[in-house]
Amino acid sequence: MNISTAYFAGGCFWCMTKPFDQHQGIEKVISGYMGGHVTNPTYEQVKTGKTGHYEVVKIEYDVALFSYHKLLEIFFSVIDPTDSEGQFQDRGTQYRTAIFYTNENQKAVAENYINSLKNTFNHDKAIATKVLPVSDFYEAEDYHQDFYKKQPERFEQEEADRAAYAKAHHLNE
Repeated sequence: MNISTAYFAGGCFWCMTKPFDQHQGIEKVISGYMGGHVTNPTYEQVKTGKTGHYEVVKIEYDVALFSYHKLLEIFFSVIDPTDSEGQFQDRGTQYRTAIFYTNENQKAVAENYINSLKNTFNHDKAIATKVLPVSDFYEAEDYHQDFYKKQPERFEQEEADRAAYAKAHHLNE
């Protein structure tokens, strides 16, 4: 097995785990924090928006079974890449979108993917998703891990809230 790692910030990490976790070749999806200025931040600190951290999922995947490009396709299918203020009903700097690359190949693939998306959007807004170098990753508290499995009713409510927000703001048109 040839395991590689990818990091994506796509809003609330509760909603970012399941889309990746459902595929053969994805070995592990871990919720955490990245990109801020506080060492070992807690959820209570990050949710204030004052630590500079993004809520991130760390994805460990088998490159023989799953490509980085496919990860990008999944990522962009569950976010609004034009929203610079957060994602759906989750507002704040901790909910912004970003791709944290681990090497120059990931950076190039991500930048090319974003450039190809620019032609598909009929919005006045530019793509706000940043491509940033990986930095220290801090694993979130245990109750955040596999949230969709541990609290399926709450997860379904979060998903319903995202859908309602998208509909109200005409994001799927």
